[in-house]
Amino acid sequence: MTDQERPLVLGAVAYDPKVVTIWEGFKEHLGRQGLAIDYVLFSNYEAQVEAHLGGALDLAWNSPLAWVRARRMADAQGRKVWPLVMRDTDRGCTSRIIVRADERASELDHLRGRRIGVGAIDSPQATLIPLLHLRDAGLDPDADIEVVHHDVFAGKHGDHGTAERLALRALVAGEVDAACVLGGTEIAAETDGDIPAGAVRILGETPRFDHCNFTVTPEAPGPEVKRFGELLQAMSYDDPEVRPLCELEGLRSWESGRTEGYDLLERAVDASGFYDGAGRITAPNFRY
Repeated sequence: MTDQERPLVLGAVAYDPKVVTIWEGFKEHLGRQGLAIDYVLFSNYEAQVEAHLGGALDLAWNSPLAWVRARRMADAQGRKVWPLVMRDTDRGCTSRIIVRADERASELDHLRGRRIGVGAIDSPQATLIPLLHLRDAGLDPDADIEVVHHDVFAGKHGDHGTAERLALRALVAGEVDAACVLGGTEIAAETDGDIPAGAVRILGETPRFDHCNFTVTPEAPGPEVKRFGELLQAMSYDDPEVRPLCELEGLRSWESGRTEGYDLLERAVDASGFYDGAGRITAPNFRY
């Protein structure tokens, strides 16, 4: 098989069994449009980023934290990566600091000296970004509050959402005084019956940030990558054959990628010491 004949190879992290269904569906859909793709599943984003920068993948479906690492590693090598496309739901996300409905605190500083439940150590939306928000509000996570981690499924950068649900349950149970979650998680948890309706309220909300994207390296085959992006953006939620894939992947449309939505996470990574400037893992308690 020549380079021109080989399929475009994508990387994705298997954070849930449905990931196989998702990418098998995209493989079939894009194949019908004349674009052959294949995919490789990884158990963690760190391995995926390293494989991508090492040339094993053409594109990688990256978490925001994986994007930050890929960008830093590429920059250190004198290369550039870029976000090709992202979901509409990846644009303009926020994280929230949630408290019990009967909590008397009315501002973030009232959490000083108290226990704050966060997600996994590598979760951008439930740990890194909300802890930066608390830091910006004058609360040092290492001195002014007690951070309670819910470390499950390490290396998956919080994609599964399990740790956020655990933090909310701990909040309702009185084990922590606040919980950090991706915006809307508390609503979904109430709807699912994970926590009682009306049990919690929002105390604070972070600035907006972007979430996942398809990351591309300069060595990827240009025409095929361009076609890949065009075909994704041409997908219509109103098409009954396409809608199930959109619903599985949590989107209504694919949008062009952008970089400015990651500035907040870049600051959070630096503040926490999660990666260094070259993308090396420097968080002392991170195991994956």
